[in-house]
Amino acid sequence: MSAQAPQHTIFISVGSNINREQHISAGLDAMYAAFGELTLSSVYESKSVGFDGNNFYNLVVQADTHLPINEVVEHLKKIETENLRTRESKKFAPRTLDLDLLTYDDVIIQTPMELPRPEILYNAFVLQPLAEIAPEVEHPLANKSYFSLWQQYDKSQQQLWPIKFTWSANRQ
Repeated sequence: MSAQAPQHTIFISVGSNINREQHISAGLDAMYAAFGELTLSSVYESKSVGFDGNNFYNLVVQADTHLPINEVVEHLKKIETENLRTRESKKFAPRTLDLDLLTYDDVIIQTPMELPRPEILYNAFVLQPLAEIAPEVEHPLANKSYFSLWQQYDKSQQQLWPIKFTWSANRQ
């Protein structure tokens, strides 16, 4: 009998600007199925960054997993694909569903992906929801809490506003 794999805390950025409620709800359902209990930030609306497009809904999800990083990323890509996410060559484009692994415990790596994700420090739609659900957690590179980083963030750069959004893991 093998020992239970260690539990890892992960934070995932969730965004959509196409059929936002539908795709975010479906993404949350699929993440709940993959990882179990989820902690959700508020959902924030913001203008698209880097291109002209519909406003985005964004939130951050905290989950625990026994999976290694590569399998977490595979699950997230599969969920995006199931939600009709297209992989365009353009970085800044409309998205049905965008799921980015922000952190995996305090792991710092450059390949096969960069963790912690750099956008934590420069996108309000990532940092504010992260500060909301994990205010005391420290960024592995900045060595400051997400609350502190949000307090220091230049909030004139990107405007966010909370929206009413209801999701329940137990809905039928």
